[in-house]
Amino acid sequence: MSHEPVLLKESIDFLVTEKNGIYFDGTAGFGGHSEAILNTLNEKGKLIATDKDLSAFEYCKNKFYGDNRFSIFHTGFTNIDSISKFEFIEQFDGILADLGVSSFQLDTVEAGFTFREDAALDLRMNKAEGISASDLLNKFSQEDIAKILFEYGEEKNSRLIAKKIIEFRLSEKISRTSQLKKIIEQVTPERFLNKTLSRVFQALRIYVNNELEELKIFIDKSVSLLKPGGRIVILSYHSLEDRIVKEKIKYESLSCICPPGTPICICGKVKRLKLVTHKPVVPSDLEIGKNRRARSAKMRVAERV
Repeated sequence: MSHEPVLLKESIDFLVTEKNGIYFDGTAGFGGHSEAILNTLNEKGKLIATDKDLSAFEYCKNKFYGDNRFSIFHTGFTNIDSISKFEFIEQFDGILADLGVSSFQLDTVEAGFTFREDAALDLRMNKAEGISASDLLNKFSQEDIAKILFEYGEEKNSRLIAKKIIEFRLSEKISRTSQLKKIIEQVTPERFLNKTLSRVFQALRIYVNNELEELKIFIDKSVSLLKPGGRIVILSYHSLEDRIVKEKIKYESLSCICPPGTPICICGKVKRLKLVTHKPVVPSDLEIGKNRRARSAKMRVAERV
């Protein structure tokens, strides 16, 4: 399986501060980051990983079979607290999450994440959880669909696209990516088509996987589970994710949230993080040249105090 993670060297350099430490990779994917972490750790180190995608889980299970330093769970990274208890881990030396959809998922038709080929319109990372994108488009109201496209895809034509989806489903169930693409083609000039399709598919994927809420939960739990000096490294790929990461880290780096002018601090806020990267780390032009999908990546790093 060929998938070169974005900002691989940079993320490992920031993450691994103790070679015999305990680390967590919340988005194992096809093992790119996990392999680099294991190669950096010594024989006493340990890596716990999770992935919702069954193909990724099975692949990593086989890839690292026999390495006693590695454990992987077929679940989402929000279960980091339950997993740590199961593994008798009190705290981690580092926690990583790469929030991007892997090149394998985007390029594999059966995975159903691309609009470039006809496939079942699903978009769930774990096909056994929640509702599919097809169910959403066939059951939700026009207003709710428009809201999802606008809030999670920042799509300006969300109302018009939602209206066309409702009209289309009156005569035909929407179950294929090609059907949704056809609907969007009807109302989108060709020069804007790819970007509009990307925003719509992104919005549906984020919603059906509950990605933004799960990201907030994951960061909150991760900060509590980091050792002093331990680091959290998160790679995001669109503004909605990056905004959450930025705001969460900023909040956790404050020692007081009292209103300005309050003579004595009464909020009881405790500073739990300090910034390691004051601005997001972004891929070099060389990396973007090799992997165009890297161009939107932003990596933020913070350390537990």
